[in-house]
Amino acid sequence: MDTKYNPAIHHRRSIRLNNYDYSQAGAYFVTICTQQRKCLLGTINHASLELSQYGVIVENVWQQIPDHFPCVSLDAAVVMPNHFHGIVIISNQPIADDKNHNLETSDFKAKKPTLGQVVAYFKYQSTKHANLIRKMAGEKFWQRNYHESIIRSEHSLARVRKYVEKNPEKWQSDRLHPKK
Repeated sequence: MDTKYNPAIHHRRSIRLNNYDYSQAGAYFVTICTQQRKCLLGTINHASLELSQYGVIVENVWQQIPDHFPCVSLDAAVVMPNHFHGIVIISNQPIADDKNHNLETSDFKAKKPTLGQVVAYFKYQSTKHANLIRKMAGEKFWQRNYHESIIRSEHSLARVRKYVEKNPEKWQSDRLHPKK
């Protein structure tokens, strides 16, 4: 069966903001769901989060992002049973001096990531490590896409931080809860 590309049926609608440069300095809120929204990352009992071994991997890989992307810093984040929320901050300058990278201006610009590259790295690394433990090489761990919001003010940043920090307390009413 020969299935040629047909833009009417094969078009994947982008959920990204048109003509926005996702490598520019700023804060971004991301939400990433596990494949089929399976609760692989942990449990929440009485608003207390208990990470599974996969949730620990996700948390560790998240913390390693600035080691891989010197111009990226991380803000509030939470691993939920079937999804992850985090705030990524992309800077115009390297955040820390890393002796393993040549951060000359021209070199740095070539290595400055987009938000999509940061998320792709996070998803790839966490999937790879989780699938080693699960003995499920090549299986999907995360859903194909992710949701992002551009944080445009300090007020919005404070609101998103509060949302992230309070998320485990609201798990029972969360729209991503499997019983919803």
